Amino acid sequence: MQQPEFVPMSKEEMSNLGWHYLDFILITGDAYVDHPSFGSAIISRVLIENGFKVGIIAQPNWKKKDDFKKLGAPRFGFLVTAGNLDSMVNHYTAAKKRRKRDAYSPGGKMGLRPDYPTLVYTQVIKEIFPDKKVILGGIEASLRRFAHYDFWQDKILPSFLILSGADLLLYGMAEKSIVELALELKKGSKGNYKNIRGLCYVASKEEIGTLDPKNVIFLPDYESICRDKLVYAEAFRKQYLEQDPFWGKILIQPYRDKGFLVQNPPAFPLKETEFDQIYELPFQRKWHPIYDKDGGVPALSEVIFSITANRGCYGGCNFCALTMHQGRIVQSRSKESIVEEAKKLVNQPEFKGYIHDIGGPTANFLGPACSKQAVAGACKNRQCLFPEPCEHLKPRHDKFLEILRSVRNLKGIKKVFVRSGIRYDYLLADREKEKIVEELCKHHISGQLKVAPEHISKVVLYCMGKPAIEQFEEFKQLYELTNRRLGLKQYLVPYLMSSHPGSTLEDAVKLAVYLKKNKMKVEQVQDFIPTPGSLSTTMYYTGINPLTGKKVYVPKSMHDKALQRALTQYWLPQNYHLVKEALIKTGHSELIGNGPGCLIPAKPPKIDIQQRS
Repeated sequence: MQQPEFVPMSKEEMSNLGWHYLDFILITGDAYVDHPSFGSAIISRVLIENGFKVGIIAQPNWKKKDDFKKLGAPRFGFLVTAGNLDSMVNHYTAAKKRRKRDAYSPGGKMGLRPDYPTLVYTQVIKEIFPDKKVILGGIEASLRRFAHYDFWQDKILPSFLILSGADLLLYGMAEKSIVELALELKKGSKGNYKNIRGLCYVASKEEIGTLDPKNVIFLPDYESICRDKLVYAEAFRKQYLEQDPFWGKILIQPYRDKGFLVQNPPAFPLKETEFDQIYELPFQRKWHPIYDKDGGVPALSEVIFSITANRGCYGGCNFCALTMHQGRIVQSRSKESIVEEAKKLVNQPEFKGYIHDIGGPTANFLGPACSKQAVAGACKNRQCLFPEPCEHLKPRHDKFLEILRSVRNLKGIKKVFVRSGIRYDYLLADREKEKIVEELCKHHISGQLKVAPEHISKVVLYCMGKPAIEQFEEFKQLYELTNRRLGLKQYLVPYLMSSHPGSTLEDAVKLAVYLKKNKMKVEQVQDFIPTPGSLSTTMYYTGINPLTGKKVYVPKSMHDKALQRALTQYWLPQNYHLVKEALIKTGHSELIGNGPGCLIPAKPPKIDIQQRS
């Protein structure tokens, strides 16, 4: 089937394509942007490429049913996604304050989607079209597919498949799964979709009895999880350890009155040719024209001249939910496919010669961590980089550098930046580390390179799954020496995280002292948000590391979190009183005064109106 310029959003656009019906209608909490960084665009175009007619209803008014009816009824079902972000992360800060801007809405306007759109949209659809299947997908549904702790309500919520009343849920990136499912649904009553990888469904006791017990792991039931935090931690441990397509088993979570949630094993990683084919689909790389009057969709500006090179991550950061969504096996595109995409960017009228990024979750991961991983999966009980790089790890940057060289040498390209982040412990494990850093400094840094040490405390870094601070210091020294030798003034921009499980107020003070000693005024600080699906969120809720069973200190009160965050930016005048309180509370009054080693002066500085706001 020929791909349309834009996936239709109205009956008129359907008519212009000669489409009299739709096989699927995708309903999303984001505005429709036809760019491969937006999940709705990818899934729609993948289905169209496989012969299915798809329409999009973006940000429907959930208080009015008419919005959900405007494309009619689909033949096979509705696809529902909250969008590129979990809606609660999109709507609220770490302090649970309502955000003022939604980058995924036209003009950045807030209020165009409800909280938990996955639930709200499904309930409206089921009311209007009770006989139509609803299939959930996207980051919100994917990371809330099991019973999970919800930070914003401070309680355990059931699987969103159970809670919403939807029929099916696809987790992960889902390009393979959605096509397999669509083909089975097309068969009607003869279709059999319950063996599809990457699929969750609700089963009866009789259906569960037909599964091979050797391939099944039962999780604690929902009611037990709600009663006992130890049981919750154990449930998460089992989920976490089975998220591998090669050896992961079917997971079953019982619900007393709702049946059994079944998660099939994850979909297999995309082959290079499959990855290329998806990103070579004819994306317009623009928002739909209906948003022109609003000035467009702000989120596009971050990615419009960026290229996705990989997905998946074996970095193993515990506060990141990538393990539960994209998985640990890194998949990458071919150099040829990336170069062709770069050529398309050059021909766009708005292009000024600068490619903002070539990367993914981690820019310098462009293949499996070792030869075993590609054919047998990631190791079940060990990480590739943490606490030390595995002896079987093969740190290679050849493909990474070849891609960067090929793109930067294209006519019309002035500079290619790497902004999605470098995993410096992986780079340091490469024998060619000096040459790699030199090439990056010469050609691919815009004056600043983002890295993420996150903290300095051994305890906190262990809870985070991050390398020791000595690794950061080694990389920092190599980076600075290289820039001095090249005569360049370029800087490291370290990212820090405050209030992560394991971080005491004493740890936060030590971090502040370290920053002062090393003359680092860090502006990129993220207060830990317990998002669904991450190991760190389980630590936050239970006070236990689910992989070790050991207790973990958790800063939970908003005031304690504010104290820790203030310490990371002790030099800001508006943080003075919080920093002073923290120093007195921890017995570090010697850090208050006018001496060279003090964090804050004896008397509070004056704060002008702009600083206060």
